[in-house]
Amino acid sequence: MTKDELTKAIDLREKGNIKESNKLLMKLVHTFSDDASVNYQCAWSFDLMGEERKAMPYYEKAIKRGLPSYELAGALLGLGSTYRTLGDYEKSKSTFHKGMELFPNNRAIQTFYAMTLYNLNEHSKAMELLLKCLIETTTDEKIISYKKAIDFYADKLDEIWG
Repeated sequence: MTKDELTKAIDLREKGNIKESNKLLMKLVHTFSDDASVNYQCAWSFDLMGEERKAMPYYEKAIKRGLPSYELAGALLGLGSTYRTLGDYEKSKSTFHKGMELFPNNRAIQTFYAMTLYNLNEHSKAMELLLKCLIETTTDEKIISYKKAIDFYADKLDEIWG
C-alpha cells in the first residue's frame, strides 16, 4: 500500500464521495488486512454510509492491531457508538470506559457515553456528565453566569430542596 492510496480514500470521503472512498478502502483492506489504519478508515466509511453492522468488525480489528492515539480516540468513539446503535449497550459502555480512561479530556467520547447511559436508563449519570461537559466547554455568557449552580446541581438532580 502506498500512503497515497489511503490519502486518496480519505480525501474522497472528506469531499463527500463516500461510496467511492469506501470502494477504495475495501480494496486496501482486502490487500492490507492487518493494517490498523486501513481498517479504521474502512470502518469509518461504513459508519458514514449508515452500515454500522459492517463497520463493527473493522473498528474491532483496527483497535486490536494498534492505532496511533489520534486515530484510536476516533476508533473507540466509533465502535462505542456503533455498539450503541446496534443495541449492545454493555459493549458500548465498556468501549466508552476504555476511551475515557485513555482520553480523559475527550468531550466527544463523554457525550456519546452519556447517550449510552441514557439507553441503559442511567439518566441521572447521563445528565450529570452532559452538564459537566456543557459547563466546561461552553462560551455562552448566560450559561457561564450559572456555572457554579449547574456544577452544584449536576449530581443532585433527583434531590428535592425545601
